[in-house]
Amino acid sequence: MLIVHVHVSVKPESVEAFKAATVENASASLKEPGVARFDVIQQQDDPTKFILAEVYRSPEAAAAHKETPHYAKWRDTVAPMMAQPRSSVKFANVFPGDEGW
Repeated sequence: MLIVHVHVSVKPESVEAFKAATVENASASLKEPGVARFDVIQQQDDPTKFILAEVYRSPEAAAAHKETPHYAKWRDTVAPMMAQPRSSVKFANVFPGDEGW
């Protein structure tokens, strides 16, 4: 498993549009065979901050995700909405093991 947390800071006037585009992308991402989970999380005390918690079955699945039309549409749609470039942190799961997904 490969877990990726994508940190996004959105311009205040773009929060709702960002959420709509990101939920659309997440919904399509969940249909990919290599995607085990795709959560869109909004910070409670600062609604302009988001984390996309993406769980892939393999590093290859993460690479394949970036080749999909829905990812390209999301990337291009939300780019002007971001207050700063997004960043990501990669994790490996400790518990549950792969069989838990």
